[in-house]
Amino acid sequence: MRTIDLNCDMGESYGAWRMGADAEIMPLISSANIACGFHGGDPATIRKTVRLAVDHGVAIGAHPSLPDLQGFGRRAMRISPQDMYDLIVYQAGAVEAFARAAGAKLHHVKCHGALYNMAANDEVLSEAMVRAVKDLGSSVFLYALSRSKNFEIAKKQKIAVLGEVFADRGYSDDGTLAPRDRPGGMIEDEAQSVKQALGMVEGGFVTSLSGKRVPVAADTLCLHGDQPGAVPFARAIRQAFTEREIEIAAP
Repeated sequence: MRTIDLNCDMGESYGAWRMGADAEIMPLISSANIACGFHGGDPATIRKTVRLAVDHGVAIGAHPSLPDLQGFGRRAMRISPQDMYDLIVYQAGAVEAFARAAGAKLHHVKCHGALYNMAANDEVLSEAMVRAVKDLGSSVFLYALSRSKNFEIAKKQKIAVLGEVFADRGYSDDGTLAPRDRPGGMIEDEAQSVKQALGMVEGGFVTSLSGKRVPVAADTLCLHGDQPGAVPFARAIRQAFTEREIEIAAP
């Protein structure tokens, strides 16, 4: 039986502002990427999301971002490698502390938005990200865009890394995520999401928006908790995986 990790970006509510259906989606996933307060989330939200994860046996991950609450962490900034290192260690430390207080541990780090995309394409920033995750402990995984520079550098540095693919995003020909505002950049049809997920997990490829077959290493499959279809998408993907004897579990 093949095993795949199903992760979700969550814990992105902030103060009185609410985003996502964390309580509904948590039982459907195997690992949670919890916002650390820089693009979304706050101490109370981190605590509550960690508690939800513990209650459902879901692996706890930190979801660090550029310091950009207003732009939800999706606006690129010019940062140094040391900035990258500091941003990850600082934010992951917050989630790790709440995990420890709940009797659990930090399982992985997956960067958010622009920070994630910057590391996927920049060798120097990738090296800083890998060093940060390595320093957080040998048991902490890095979730990196499949076959990206970030993924390859992590492999070379021999840290625990999972190649991440996306069930609700369109792809460019080079294997990067297509911009959200491009037609097809966000997948809103449930059947299309399931088809793409199965193609990546079973076939090892994704079809780009131009129709090109792009190879992927599908170790962990992401759903975005901030999009309206997250819960039905997760249910449909779980059902399809069950029918094909694909087990959902964190490594």
